[in-house]
Amino acid sequence: MTTITLDAVGKSFGDSRALTDISLQFPAGSFTALLGPSGCGKTTLLRLIAGFEQPTMGAVRFDGDVMADGARMVPPEERNLGIVFQSYALWPHMDVAANVAYPLKGRGLGRDEIERRTAEALAMVSLTGYERRSVDALSGGQRQRVALARCLVTGTKIILLDEPLANLDVHLRAAMLDVFADTHKRTGATIVFVTHDQSEALALADTIVVLDGGRVQQIGTPEKIYAEPANAMVAGFVGRGSLVSASHGLAVRGSVSSQGKVLVRPNAARLTETGLPASVLRLRYTGASYETTLVLANGDTLVADLPTRRVIGEEVHVTVDDAWSVPA
Repeated sequence: MTTITLDAVGKSFGDSRALTDISLQFPAGSFTALLGPSGCGKTTLLRLIAGFEQPTMGAVRFDGDVMADGARMVPPEERNLGIVFQSYALWPHMDVAANVAYPLKGRGLGRDEIERRTAEALAMVSLTGYERRSVDALSGGQRQRVALARCLVTGTKIILLDEPLANLDVHLRAAMLDVFADTHKRTGATIVFVTHDQSEALALADTIVVLDGGRVQQIGTPEKIYAEPANAMVAGFVGRGSLVSASHGLAVRGSVSSQGKVLVRPNAARLTETGLPASVLRLRYTGASYETTLVLANGDTLVADLPTRRVIGEEVHVTVDDAWSVPA
């Protein structure tokens, strides 16, 4: 498989800086999510890896070989990678098999070889028997599987996923998460997955890169990103949680000053006979629990997942079992 390295990469569009000083390594066979809000630079970063954009500064390397820098660029078709777009990008006048086989047509392969590899790719995404279907007759999830099969048919060593689940409903998204995870397990390919949905990143990736304003905010495992965010941006973007003043005297992991902020996840807060005085501001039933917003004495708000419904305005006490110091 292929190791992808970005060395001090920057990208500008005219006077607008999209990416600044990005240095990352995606190890061979890894599954990395690029996570961040709209406009953070994650899709631009993916396009630099794919070869659709050239870096303004720095270099992109595959296994040490320069794919692009400020002076040269290897075109996408010579990078041995596949990409799955949000829009599927399928040919409506071709059936499923023809769409999947399309990347093989210009490679001089025999008909039997093309049919064999097409059948294998469709089997990997559970679409055997759909070869002669029109893509217009498929559901959104099935179309996304066709796009993934077309990516896999060439035996690519790198798979790039650009917001591939954004157009699917919640049930199809859950099914496609399993497909992507299974694809990674079967192929061992180096996968880079762009998403603004933190639940997708947490579920799929072995490493998450959080971006904001064209800069890397934090790199780490899903568990590290969730439990120990590097700053307030990451704390607010990844998972649910409340930033409250350290002056409440909570037991905190990590160093914190009395003027700092700490992150409290909803599952770490519970109502007790004694604890921090609070009142119930609002609540929302989620099926598994009641997401309850509490107002503390100094005006800070704290969200807790509670097992029972409380009354708006009710005076309670809350105990926090775990909190993480968040750097400014």
